[in-house]
Amino acid sequence: MTTQYQKYQALSNPIPSQTSTWNMYGAGVENIGKDNKPELFPVPEPADNQLLVRVDAVGLCFSDVKLINQGSKHPKLYNRDLRKEPTRLGHEATLTVIQVGDELGDDFKVGERYAVQPDIYQNGKSTAYGYTVPGGLTQYHLVGPEVLETDAGSCLLKVSDKLGFAESALLEPWGCVWASYTQRRRLQPKEQGIMWIVGQADDNTDYQFSQGLTSPATVILTNVSDALTKLVKQQAKNVLIRDDITMENLAVASEELTAGIGFDDIVVLDPRSAQVITTIAKYVARRGTMNMVGQQPLDGLVDADVGRLHYDYVAFIGNNGADITDSYGEARNRCDLRKGGFSVFVGAGGPMGQMHVQRAIELKNGPSQVIVTDINDQRLAEIESRFASLTAKNNCELITYNPINNSVSLPEFVHAKNNGQGADDVVVCVPNADIMAEASSFMKDDGMLVCFAGVPNGTLAPVNFSSIYLNNSQYTGTSGLTIEDQTVVMDNTVAGNIAPAICVAAIGGMKVAKEGIEAMMAARFPGKILIFPQLEDLPLLGLDELAEKLPTVAKALGEGNTWNIAAEHALFEECIKDTL
Repeated sequence: MTTQYQKYQALSNPIPSQTSTWNMYGAGVENIGKDNKPELFPVPEPADNQLLVRVDAVGLCFSDVKLINQGSKHPKLYNRDLRKEPTRLGHEATLTVIQVGDELGDDFKVGERYAVQPDIYQNGKSTAYGYTVPGGLTQYHLVGPEVLETDAGSCLLKVSDKLGFAESALLEPWGCVWASYTQRRRLQPKEQGIMWIVGQADDNTDYQFSQGLTSPATVILTNVSDALTKLVKQQAKNVLIRDDITMENLAVASEELTAGIGFDDIVVLDPRSAQVITTIAKYVARRGTMNMVGQQPLDGLVDADVGRLHYDYVAFIGNNGADITDSYGEARNRCDLRKGGFSVFVGAGGPMGQMHVQRAIELKNGPSQVIVTDINDQRLAEIESRFASLTAKNNCELITYNPINNSVSLPEFVHAKNNGQGADDVVVCVPNADIMAEASSFMKDDGMLVCFAGVPNGTLAPVNFSSIYLNNSQYTGTSGLTIEDQTVVMDNTVAGNIAPAICVAAIGGMKVAKEGIEAMMAARFPGKILIFPQLEDLPLLGLDELAEKLPTVAKALGEGNTWNIAAEHALFEECIKDTL
């Protein structure tokens, strides 16, 4: 017997004449929809270079709050008049192809399912889906060159038939999480770049530079020994001696030598002053490196730009030997959680934080102990319940901490739980520089700090940079994702290594999408809210409400009342006959 879910997947129903849509006409939740309701528009016909797609599921994301608050002032909207040209939220979307334009028949087929990779760039300009390009909070829409012809090619990922709609939509946030543990930093001197090597006039160390000096187009030397100067001149393409550069005129020198872009690679020999390192770090180019080589600690903490760590992928590296080259390379600079380690996830009670925690628990050769912090006891209790079976299955200890009602500070708590040692890895999921600074204070000397949440460039946090070159600590951050990140998540899901939909805490249909947005902003549910646009009349329900409201769906939930494909099948069996 063919189920309703199978009929839905097989496109058994005719294409409707209208599509229900939540357009956004300005800043503020009140400007989503008209008269607090979605609008009906004709389902459009695709042009030769377009697809008509059905939206099957949309995850609501807290990052949309900035767009809601700023409206046309959001940087990705480029001051467009939303009253005349509205946008639409919903960048975590999965789609089914309904009609194919004549020019696209070789690449797309009716019935194929896709996940959207929303971090779109065209000619170097960000035109993200769900921002510049209207997103998935509609039942049907057109997809054309704005998504199919980008700087990275098509931004649609064909999904496995083994994935449910929820799992497919959640490939986007999961891809962002996965991306934060893949190497985004450049860890070798840039080809045809500009390198600045700055030393101390009284430093007699016999430095080596065993490889990498042939990469830069220009190497600039300041207060470098005669021996190292000779070595550099033997290998580098072009060498400039600029002993006149000081911290006072560095801004002028950077403008002169790099046109204000900053040095692609900076090498600081025998670093001593935290203030000097703070100043020099400002002049590292985007995706640049600052390599510190020394044997003595700095005289204090460095005011690090944690915004640039997240958005500009600046790499702070170093070593305590004599070979400058030893600092470079992926073998020395890890970006994933330490095997058997002790990991702390700060402010991780929200949906994205929970994904970080889940990945850590399920990660093969991942940490053996995980601390999760949040200021909401309900969220922490939900995490303990939701992940109980996972922690048991993966021999991982899960510990929760709420700073609001705890008599000891988080650094004290971490050290107490780890026998006086710090954390191997600290992942910060809240955009707060003070919290990032505190997080760095309870890392092990060779630990890793991941700034997952972004703060504006120029936001400073005092951190211990001495540990970078003395003990090989790591400071990393990432922003956005690629279609390859989503592919890795999909492959791991199909292989049974992760269950992306465990983070789902509430579901709803098209009519309650705005209510879902308000609930997301108010943190009403301890996890991800998922909208099924085609289930128009499905009310907004927490998974804990399903036993009363939709008992057949509740019975299909996984351990710990977690969302899965079986529950999705049951939901469509219950609702689809009334909506399509």
